[in-house]
Amino acid sequence: MTVQQDAAAAGEALEVWIDQDLCTGDGICVQYAPEVFELDIDGLAYVKSPQDELLQEAGATTPVPLPLLTDVVDSAKECPGECIHVRRVSDRVEVYGPDAE
Repeated sequence: MTVQQDAAAAGEALEVWIDQDLCTGDGICVQYAPEVFELDIDGLAYVKSPQDELLQEAGATTPVPLPLLTDVVDSAKECPGECIHVRRVSDRVEVYGPDAE
């Protein structure tokens, strides 16, 4: 089993963040998971808090709701900027995204 399958199978808490320096502003993430991602006025994507608040500070993370896991993972896989990172909360190991093992 891969690290990714392990994390998903265990139902581990995951969080997601976006590296705005690499964001191309395509908005694919927003199409997949508008509950988690949003484009700001600067044309870049950001994560949103569970209270639907845009988190603009660099490296800001938000929890990945289990029902949206597939949408968030697809966002990371399809992102042309390869800037979406999904990691386990427990040990901060990236399980989806450009730095995943």
